[in-house]
Amino acid sequence: MLTTRQKQTVMKKTARHDKDTGSPEVQISILTKKITELADHLKKNHKDNHSRRGLLKMVADRHTHLKYLKKKHLERYEKVTKELGLK
Repeated sequence: MLTTRQKQTVMKKTARHDKDTGSPEVQISILTKKITELADHLKKNHKDNHSRRGLLKMVADRHTHLKYLKKKHLERYEKVTKELGLK
């Protein structure tokens, strides 16, 4: 679970302007942070299938956002994937 402070620091890295909270870049970066934390949790608790399902849903959601961004704004897609190390 991300705290508000963690979420704000992640958002500052990829936000397009000061009050940006809903752009695909911000959503992808927040999902990436959640995915990494949940993956660490699942390494310790490998039998937690409920969290595993949530992880799969988040990965699918991030993939959908990435696909949209690649289709609409290729340069922004490349910038986000480079910043977050997704490729």
